[in-house]
This record gives sequence, structure tokens and C-alpha cells, in this order.
Amino acid sequence: MSRALPKYNKRRVGLAGGAAAVALTGAVIAGTALAGESSESGGADARTLAGPGTVSCPDVASQLPAIPASAQAEVDRNLALLDQQITEANKRLVDTVGQGGPNFVQNAILGPLEDKRVATVNRIATAIGRTADRPAGLDSLAACSLDAQGDPAAPGQEETGGTEASAPPAGDAGDDEGAGGGDAGAGQDGDASGVGTISCPDVAPQLPAIPASAQAEVDRNLALLDQQITEANKRLVDTVGQGGPNFVQNAILGPLEDKRVATVNRIATAIGRTADRPAGLDSLAACTLTK
Repeated sequence: MSRALPKYNKRRVGLAGGAAAVALTGAVIAGTALAGESSESGGADARTLAGPGTVSCPDVASQLPAIPASAQAEVDRNLALLDQQITEANKRLVDTVGQGGPNFVQNAILGPLEDKRVATVNRIATAIGRTADRPAGLDSLAACSLDAQGDPAAPGQEETGGTEASAPPAGDAGDDEGAGGGDAGAGQDGDASGVGTISCPDVAPQLPAIPASAQAEVDRNLALLDQQITEANKRLVDTVGQGGPNFVQNAILGPLEDKRVATVNRIATAIGRTADRPAGLDSLAACTLTK
């Protein structure tokens, strides 16, 4: 279970990047109306004249404890990556105006962005945790929202509903039903639709001995890996004919990889609480489309 964030020695971390540095806030101005900087108030809104609106995310840097010198460079890189992810999401908002159905922004932009942020803040927590107390609760800062403005019909203004795509934050994986097991065969029972099926590396056989205290959490996340593949295969069928030549990679395989990175990181963290944390599980995150 995530505990409340520690209230000690908060500091804002400077980003590498020189003249292109962006203030550490979740709101970054996007697309053709990019202004190049965001508000200094943590998580404050940034706006653009583009109809789709802009993405606003909670500020992570201001919620971190004191950062050990040995972790500073890695934390800086990942904080910069959080900004880059928001910039890319805002660009995608502009580039995909008019595409998809009523949940397109949530499913194809905000959901995948949250998954990327979960993986990134987990890397930040891991870097700090190597030589100090691992900060808890950073996953709660992963979800972002859309500040829609301009054209009332702009995509995303009604995007407040759920999505089939978002992975749960650490500690909430138990909300997903199912027993543990490998994920190699999930969603690969044949392709009646002709669109192909998604194949992913099997995680379970690559795990070391699992401590009894971690077994339930590992099982839940292995089941979640299966569920993610099933949902991605369903999305393959539901979105036939949508998007351009890179639609499957950008809207299905890419987001699936981000979800799997976050999920295998939770598995590694669960094992690492009472045993050696398994390394290299991220290499099992990428999936392919088999036609």
C-alpha cells in the first residue's frame, strides 16, 4: 500500500538541457502553438490557442525527498523525461484532431501518458531507494488531465470517462482479478478477424524464486500482464481501419509496452522488498504484431 509522501526537505531539481529547459510542471504548451515554457507553480495549467487544449500533470520534482548525490543524475534524466512525455502528448493532441471516437484522447493519449509516467516515477523512486528510503506514493502523480478550450467540439473536451488501457498504480494491482501465471499465450488463441494478434515475451519463467511475502502481488501483476495483452488484441479488432500506417505501433503496441514496463517494475519491486531485486525485466516489455 502506498503511504503518504514524506513532508521533509522538498526541493525542486534542476533539469539537464540548457536553453531548452522547461520548468518542472505538468503543464507544457503543445503543438504548433508551442510557447516553450510552462508555469512555475507545481502542476499549474499551461494553455495554447490550439483547439484540442493542453495536458496538465502533477509536478513530481516538488514532491521528492532529499536526493542522494549518487542518484541525482538519474533523477534529473527522468524528470526531464516527464517533461518530454507531456510535450509529446500535447503534440499528439494537435496532430490527431478529429481522429477516433469519443474516447480517443483518453485511450490513445492520456492513458498511455499515465503509463509512461508510472514507469518513469518508478525509476525515480528506485534510483533514490538504492541509497536512501524509497519514496512512496509517487504513482499517485502519474495521472494527467486535459485542459480543453477553444472549439467546444474539440476532441477530448468530454474525455472524463474510463479507458480500457490504463494500468493501476503500484499497490492497486490487486484490483485486477485473476490468478498469476505467464503471459506468453494471452490473446494468442488465433485470429478470426484477420487483423493479427499480439505476441509478448513470457515474464513468469524469467523470475527468480519468489518470496512468500511477495507471491500474491507477483501473481496479481502476472495476471495483469495477461489482461493487458487481451485488451490490446481487442483494441486491434475494434480499431480496424483507423489512423495512419503507424497507428498500431503508436496507439496499441507502444502503450502496451509502457503498461508492461510499469507492471514488471511492480513485480521487481515486490520481490526486491525481501530478496534481490530481479534486473532486466524491462527487456521483456516490448511486444510484436503477428499476422
